[in-house]
Amino acid sequence: MDERYYDQSNEQKAIQTKYPSINKRFEYLDHTADVQLHAWGSTLQEAFEQVTTAMFCYITDLAVVEPLQTMEIEAEGGDMMSLLYNFMDAWLFNFCADPFFIPRELKVISLDRVNFKIRSIGWGEQFNLDKHPQD
Repeated sequence: MDERYYDQSNEQKAIQTKYPSINKRFEYLDHTADVQLHAWGSTLQEAFEQVTTAMFCYITDLAVVEPLQTMEIEAEGGDMMSLLYNFMDAWLFNFCADPFFIPRELKVISLDRVNFKIRSIGWGEQFNLDKHPQD
């Protein structure tokens, strides 16, 4: 469960009990101007999933996001660092622009370490300020 302190509506409480808890393998580290996302996993794919989940958990409490829709994201890069950046940027773009999609969970379907391409799917819903709290 998210450690944020806010009053939850009955709808938010019901959502939290309806779905399994978010598997968090990440932490937030202090940074002078912003925040650093530190994530890990047993595979590189899992680490990519976790750092992107960390980004969305920083935006809102994913425990109240319902997996009602799916979205697929593909990204490319010139190396692994740019691939990670472009992967996270593609997910963030779909959050910031129509359809304002926020994933509760995401999975890397394929990761090409030679050509630096990634394909993933996310389960979530359209972001709603009335439902999804922000601190």
